Amino acid sequence: MNCDEARPLLDASVDRELSAADEWRVREHLSGCAPCRDAADVVQAISRTARAAPYHRAPPDLAARIVAALPPLDAPNPEPAPRMVADDDARVAKPTRAEDGKKAGFAGWRWPSFGGFGGFGAFGGSGAAGGAPATGARAPAFAWSALGVLALGALGLVAALHLREPAATGAFVDELVASHVRAQISGRDLDVISTDRHTVKPWFNGRIDYAPPVEDLDAQGFPLVGGRLDYVGRERVAVLVYRFRKHVIDVYVFPPGTSGPQADAAAPPRDDGYALAHWQAGGMTWWAVTDAGPDALVGLRAALDARLAGGGSGG
Repeated sequence: MNCDEARPLLDASVDRELSAADEWRVREHLSGCAPCRDAADVVQAISRTARAAPYHRAPPDLAARIVAALPPLDAPNPEPAPRMVADDDARVAKPTRAEDGKKAGFAGWRWPSFGGFGGFGAFGGSGAAGGAPATGARAPAFAWSALGVLALGALGLVAALHLREPAATGAFVDELVASHVRAQISGRDLDVISTDRHTVKPWFNGRIDYAPPVEDLDAQGFPLVGGRLDYVGRERVAVLVYRFRKHVIDVYVFPPGTSGPQADAAAPPRDDGYALAHWQAGGMTWWAVTDAGPDALVGLRAALDARLAGGGSGG
């Protein structure tokens, strides 16, 4: 990350709005860039000043005053007086063509007024002679407005339900990538170092409340090198560590619903240069992260699924 990439993220970093992966990259840049550190200090100072500023609440009666100043909803909509034109021949006042239309039987037709604007057609007013408006002539307009608000609210609810899960999945993916990166740069990516599944699997006993399936896939080109515990999705989860050529593959395994999003939606193929895979097998949820290509995860998943479908290695 360079200065041009880091500067726009300083505000979000100070407000703790960055993902774990982006926060790590910003902090790594700041550790070696004095000008950006100075800029971050300025943002911190502004944030502290804003938080220390006195907070003034609105007067308790402000809402009541605003409501009192609004026009009543049930006020009648006054009818304009008939406009008269002169007839040069008869020298008498005649109603306009609009008035003639009312006499032709259109006295009951009204356009509801939406705050002064014409809307979709509705039948309002009274059918009494002369077309006098009924009391509460604004009721149709109010009903249409209320229906519009309800429709928008329903659309917003549907959008929120559909967007909430992708957002949760994106946040969890950020956590997984950050966990993988953190383990690699810390040099402590393994808590138990062994290529023997009979050593790795018992190591998790008593450290988490489930027993993750552990398979040795050396024959398929994915040798097991060990495992570790990590904390993602607000839960402690088992991480099985495999190798593919010179690349590390972290495989996070936990019971469904224990950690991360509930949906079975496919993971994004790559995130910031890392390939990811997500699937369900053997009664567990599996997430795999690596800096190798997506094809490596396709092969690993196929090998694991085949082993689990055959009952695993046993013991």
